[in-house]
Amino acid sequence: MANQVPHDQKVEFGRVAPGIPVTDMNRAVDFYTLVLGMEKTFENGSPVGFVILEKDRAEIHLTLKKDHVATDRNLAHLIVSDAAALYDHLVKSGTRIIKGLRDADYGLRQFVFSDPDGNRIDVGQEL
Repeated sequence: MANQVPHDQKVEFGRVAPGIPVTDMNRAVDFYTLVLGMEKTFENGSPVGFVILEKDRAEIHLTLKKDHVATDRNLAHLIVSDAAALYDHLVKSGTRIIKGLRDADYGLRQFVFSDPDGNRIDVGQEL
């Protein structure tokens, strides 16, 4: 393939932060901060059209897209230290669970939930 990074060149990749489209920025920020416990670290625009949220090593970027329609694909994969505890918390908070908690044969305890816009987040814990 043309234009590949040569194998002898060491290129370290840093964090990757998924961009998540939302139709209502205030509702989305409330969900990610109040339910998931993330912290808003940056916002831009008037009205706000872009927000960065962080918790521990995780980071997501919310982007306002008023005509966004969710798909059946996961937009982010989040590795956590205790998937069962997060699952229980999300169920108690009324968050929509797409796929229930299970231990997969490839070494992850996992589930999938959706945010208020229907964006799917896949959660995993290494077993």
